[in-house]
Amino acid sequence: MTAGLIAATPTDALTTLREYRGLAPWGLRDLAALAAGLLDVSGVVPVNAAARARPSERTIRFYVTRGLVSPPDGRGTAAVYSYRHLLQVLAIKLRQMEGATLEAMAKEFDGLTGDVIERRVATALGPTVPRPDRLALLQAPGTGRGRVGRALLGWLTPVEGAAPEGSVCRRIAVAPGIELLIDEQHPVLRLNGDVETITATFRQALAGLVGS
Repeated sequence: MTAGLIAATPTDALTTLREYRGLAPWGLRDLAALAAGLLDVSGVVPVNAAARARPSERTIRFYVTRGLVSPPDGRGTAAVYSYRHLLQVLAIKLRQMEGATLEAMAKEFDGLTGDVIERRVATALGPTVPRPDRLALLQAPGTGRGRVGRALLGWLTPVEGAAPEGSVCRRIAVAPGIELLIDEQHPVLRLNGDVETITATFRQALAGLVGS
């Protein structure tokens, strides 16, 4: 095990990582999108090209067949994945980034408890791990459904007292015929003021709806 996964776990990283339990369970597509989003902000530099690839649905299925990821609850389109599955996928990719092979990980992870895996993932992600409401969850058209998609919608839920009379709204053109009006004091702007990121996120969400 490399130093990146055995150092003392930052308490704030572990606490933040545990906030993702509230988003579970996920479908396979959402699990892949969420894991990819967390890896994108990990700051871990991969040692080879294979390790740079983000986990796809097919990749996660392969991990399940290899016994590296626990089988989901249910089968087929009804299969759902838990917070433990997310930790397993992240642990695999983070170790792969450090140069570990799947064969080595099969032995390394055998018998490890969920708590140990969680702490190792939190240690590897470190202080860069964002809270769920700060993560760009929609990474590609068609992703972000289920609870991941609902998390995005939650950012737009009106906050009591956040839009007093005379408040100023930001107008954002998302697509032809579609504009957003967001109060300047709303968390979606206060916590993430990057209008380009907000616009891109909603365009991806719209692409997923159109493609549904």
